[in-house]
Amino acid sequence: MSSSTKANLPKIIHEKGAYHPINQMRDLIIDLLIDLGFEEIDGPEIETEEFNFDMLNIKKSHPARQMHDTFYVNSKSNVLRTHTSPVQIRGMLKNNPPFGLISGGKVYRKDDDATHLPMFHQVEGIYVDKDVNFANLKYLIHKIVYSLFGDGVKLRFRPSYFPFTEPSAEVDILSNEGKWLEILGCGIVNPIVLENCKIDSTKYSGFAFGLGVERIAMLLNGVNDIREFYKSNLDFLKQFK
Repeated sequence: MSSSTKANLPKIIHEKGAYHPINQMRDLIIDLLIDLGFEEIDGPEIETEEFNFDMLNIKKSHPARQMHDTFYVNSKSNVLRTHTSPVQIRGMLKNNPPFGLISGGKVYRKDDDATHLPMFHQVEGIYVDKDVNFANLKYLIHKIVYSLFGDGVKLRFRPSYFPFTEPSAEVDILSNEGKWLEILGCGIVNPIVLENCKIDSTKYSGFAFGLGVERIAMLLNGVNDIREFYKSNLDFLKQFK
């Protein structure tokens, strides 16, 4: 090819790729928790009902186990995991206290609107040792929230209910518009769950918490519709390089 021909060709622009904003946020949260002393573990996305529900004290009658909430695979004994909590169960079965474990990854539920998707990401953590109490949990949650949103953010603990923790709470932050927005759920591990994992609940206690990665990414980046993250809109995604 002659030099004159080359000169007339359009310039080829090579753009550098970047991590997806949800991957960025997941890694940021996981790195924060590893720095705080937690160990990262992983588990399968196709789970048994035993690990996804039974071991977590979620009864047969619980609405989360119905087909309108959960994706069942082949038969009713296998599901696309509805949370990353079964990874914690597997971790507790393999480790002796004291331990602090975290897991992050995709989870699946039958939701689809501006703030929910059929597939989304969670990061969950559990800490088990002697004399673990709610004050220990609150201290950690404050460190996580201040690290993500800054020291000036206002937060509150609101009583809630989860079968696998008791007492349980949801944590809200106060937005710039003056609205309280939920960012995570947490609580003291239910003694039934500890006993299911062969941990003596008379000697040990623990706390657990779970963050929605997309929710955190939406709040930190001012995104109003969770679906924007998955439309493959390059103009939108370039903002997060």
